[in-house]
Amino acid sequence: MENQQNQSSKGADLVRGLPMFTAADPQALAREKAELAELAGKSLGQRWKWYFSRGGPGWLQSAMTLGGGSAMASLYLGSQYGYKLLWVQPLAMAVGIIMLMAASYQTLSTGIRPFDAMKRFVHPGLAWAWVLATLLSTIIWHIPQYALAAGVIDDMGRAVIKASSGTEPAAHTSIWVLIGIAVVVLVVSTAITWNYGKGGRGVRLYEKMIKFMVMILIAAFAIVVIISAVKGKIEFRKMLVGFIPFSYIPDDPKGIEKVIAAFGAAVGINMTFLFGYSLLARGWGKEHREMSRFDLIGGMFLPFIFATGFIVIACACTLYGTAAAEGRISPTSAGRLFAAAGLTDLGGRFLFGLGILGMALSTITVHMLVSGFAACELFGVEPGGIKYKLFCLIPAPAFLGVLFWSRYGTYIAIPTSAACAVLLPIAYIGWFVLQNSKKYLSDEKPIGGKAAVWNIAMAISVIVAVAAAVIKLIDFMRFFF
Repeated sequence: MENQQNQSSKGADLVRGLPMFTAADPQALAREKAELAELAGKSLGQRWKWYFSRGGPGWLQSAMTLGGGSAMASLYLGSQYGYKLLWVQPLAMAVGIIMLMAASYQTLSTGIRPFDAMKRFVHPGLAWAWVLATLLSTIIWHIPQYALAAGVIDDMGRAVIKASSGTEPAAHTSIWVLIGIAVVVLVVSTAITWNYGKGGRGVRLYEKMIKFMVMILIAAFAIVVIISAVKGKIEFRKMLVGFIPFSYIPDDPKGIEKVIAAFGAAVGINMTFLFGYSLLARGWGKEHREMSRFDLIGGMFLPFIFATGFIVIACACTLYGTAAAEGRISPTSAGRLFAAAGLTDLGGRFLFGLGILGMALSTITVHMLVSGFAACELFGVEPGGIKYKLFCLIPAPAFLGVLFWSRYGTYIAIPTSAACAVLLPIAYIGWFVLQNSKKYLSDEKPIGGKAAVWNIAMAISVIVAVAAAVIKLIDFMRFFF
């Protein structure tokens, strides 16, 4: 195995850190740790301000979760159920955040790579299932990202033609045009992703680009909500009731599928694999534990809640109850929600397209990133260098997902997200065991009241994830049998 392995104080052969990433800029890491030490005695506000400026791994999680799955789940929840299901995605993310905080605590306390920890201290079979499920789910989820990216780019082009000629182009687009768009998206995404492998500076530059994309997509959908609110189109009482957990539960199969899809897209199993490696790529350790928790809240939870909430609210006050909300929703009909808020048809479709394109692009690059780490662990290769870059291209053939666009449109993101929800309990069960492993965490293992709080919160998350998986498996069995 090519790994550069550090020995623990007890001589255990444990793989720690990501030297290929952190060795490139040790001075910056040393400065960061010194500044963290100075911040320890300062106010919470001062610490949070500094954390926000230096965070990054949480934003990668945000970029991955704010992809086609979350976007389309939000679109369908709002357009077909109004404000009733606003509670679904915040609850799904809260469940995921609990588990990611536990993973953060474990990785930063030990410095051990997550795959090695799962293999040594839980069970090799579970570790291998985790890495294989990560690669499988990433490939599956990659397909709708290209379909959505090519679809909205095509729709923006149609909007331009309509604005200039006054006539909407024919609905059928040449498959070669869509494939050409997908190839361009693949090339751009690959260039962005490979920048991550250049070491500390590359990692931070990549994270800044991702943070910018996430902010752009939030701003795009916030515009619709703000304009709608000013025009009095939002029913605030219904909106507030919609945030109450389980205030409404669909009783139809399609509605249940959309709820499970929203849960599956909020925190996917590939996100669970990436998170620990993105922490180690930054060279973070015990001194970064509070910063990591803040990064998950400020970089993942809040952006996700704002982005998905804005989409659901925008659809609820513009598309809900209209003919455009029936069946499968196209980018054109979805773009009308912006026009309904007061923008022109061109402006509405462009703004919607840019928001969805930002989601798809950021998710595609992060999918490549997690594929690189997962394949390196699978084949025993040290992350970094040409092999890592090639492994990042494992999901690239999914650019042919554009072939599904003409038949399934935006709906393709729903079944893929629901299917991937079945795999999530693999990671959650493993993390629960690790959090209670004295052999793994040693003196860092929570005890007493802290252990009780962790176990109760994590047990709830595991139960929710298993329940969603079981419901989906039953649905699969009904379909096939």
